[in-house]
Amino acid sequence: MNRKKLTDLSINLNKIALIRNSRDTDYPSVTEHAQMCIDAGADGITVHPRPDQRHIRASDCDELAAMLTVEFNIEGNPFAGPQRSDRDGVSDYPGFMAIVERTRPAQCTLVPDSTDQLTSDHGFDLTNSADRLAPVVEQLQAWGCRVSLFMDPVPEQIRLAAQLGADRIELYTGPYAEAFQRGGAEAEAVFSRYQRAAEVAAEVGLGLNAGHDLNLDNLPQFATIPNLLEVSIGHAFTVDALRLGLAAAVAAYQRCLGK
Repeated sequence: MNRKKLTDLSINLNKIALIRNSRDTDYPSVTEHAQMCIDAGADGITVHPRPDQRHIRASDCDELAAMLTVEFNIEGNPFAGPQRSDRDGVSDYPGFMAIVERTRPAQCTLVPDSTDQLTSDHGFDLTNSADRLAPVVEQLQAWGCRVSLFMDPVPEQIRLAAQLGADRIELYTGPYAEAFQRGGAEAEAVFSRYQRAAEVAAEVGLGLNAGHDLNLDNLPQFATIPNLLEVSIGHAFTVDALRLGLAAAVAAYQRCLGK
């Protein structure tokens, strides 16, 4: 009898790096916290190295690539080029694609964020960016990376992602989290949009990931979406780790996923 594959939990370590960067120190260690997450049962590690290196630095990606025994997911804007560092002891940002080329993560999640964004807050509009993304997707796959595109739950856009040759999409779940918190009919309507997006992804042969503002309250419902392969969680996880302890927080999120 075939059993449904349980959803993988990838822990985003951006906030660990943010705490470290508040001082001129290497503490807390990003790699040590990655290992703690792995030891506690995480299925993967995610980082998002932005050009300003506000949290994860290019050097963190190198160090993680050298030690990880679980899936490594690097996310970011593939068109982010080199940028000089203005902080002593921090090397220059070499460009997103340069980081991926030298680290070869198992998965590369492409995100259309700009340098002035506080955090990722929308998916790709492939009616405007598909032609520019096509050679990027091809190059990443040639490097052995599975390519996931950060997308809104819009069926037409998801079909374009499949035509582009992506392996997966990651649904941007910020609107779901906001609606869930408000509750009521709106929450049900928004969740239905994500369910439909998942159906379309399956119809066109795309794997399905999800992430952004998922937490212990809203994840159990979202995890009922069929064919959900992976969720990446960082901000809420870090807060819960402070409250529960890191290992207990990993276990709590895995329980939300049926483990």
